[in-house]
Amino acid sequence: MTERLGAAIIALLAWIGDLTLFALRALREAFLPPYEFREIARQVFEIGWKSAPLIAAAGLAIGVVLSMHTRASLERFGAEAMIPAGLAMALIRETGPLVTALLVAGRVGAGIGAELGAMKVTEQIDALEAVAVDSFKFLAVTRIIACVIAMPMLTTITDFCGIVGGFLAETTISGMSWTLYFSRAFSLIEFSDFIPATLKTCVFGLIIGTIACHLGFTTSQGTEGVGRTATRSVVLSSMLIIVSNVVLVRLIFFLFPANV
Repeated sequence: MTERLGAAIIALLAWIGDLTLFALRALREAFLPPYEFREIARQVFEIGWKSAPLIAAAGLAIGVVLSMHTRASLERFGAEAMIPAGLAMALIRETGPLVTALLVAGRVGAGIGAELGAMKVTEQIDALEAVAVDSFKFLAVTRIIACVIAMPMLTTITDFCGIVGGFLAETTISGMSWTLYFSRAFSLIEFSDFIPATLKTCVFGLIIGTIACHLGFTTSQGTEGVGRTATRSVVLSSMLIIVSNVVLVRLIFFLFPANV
């Protein structure tokens, strides 16, 4: 039993080391020529634009639900006027970035892992190397960069659609006007609230892209391994996003004490 536990711990540490080296290599290669701008743009379109409808719909639904829950709580204290500001602050500071990252991990992480895993088991990656194409840079680095670029944009969409969803719920219940709602929503929001919370999603994008690409490049055991890679990409990305979010929130509070 002890030997099995020790072997499992050693295997886990070895995997963490491989993942760390993979991420460091990707970061180094991202700043070295040649730069695959066309492939990066294509991946930003695939990851960002094609995820936008899902992100917008989720943001709208979250805004409606948060508005209803916020109203149920604040009505007890006669503070209904604070509903727009509370909703906007909750979305921009925490809910929007975290929900966006988890949705992208589910859609994009699984897609990248399965795509690269299928290329690995069918030896397409080896074929790229045979024709003098740097498969790591062309397949992994471009996707990681695209995830980092797309995440802040998708988070902004989530924030906006969530606030709009809150307005729809609020105007249906209380008849609040568009002008009054948005003036109250942004009355307490500053750039120091929006920018750090949105930029931290670049770290989430790095996590999603790195884990999905690493698992894709190390896929084995044929089509069964491809399915396992897709599942592990989602699970591990989601876990690391949640853990890293705790660290990033504490870091933001340390660097921007006015946000506490």
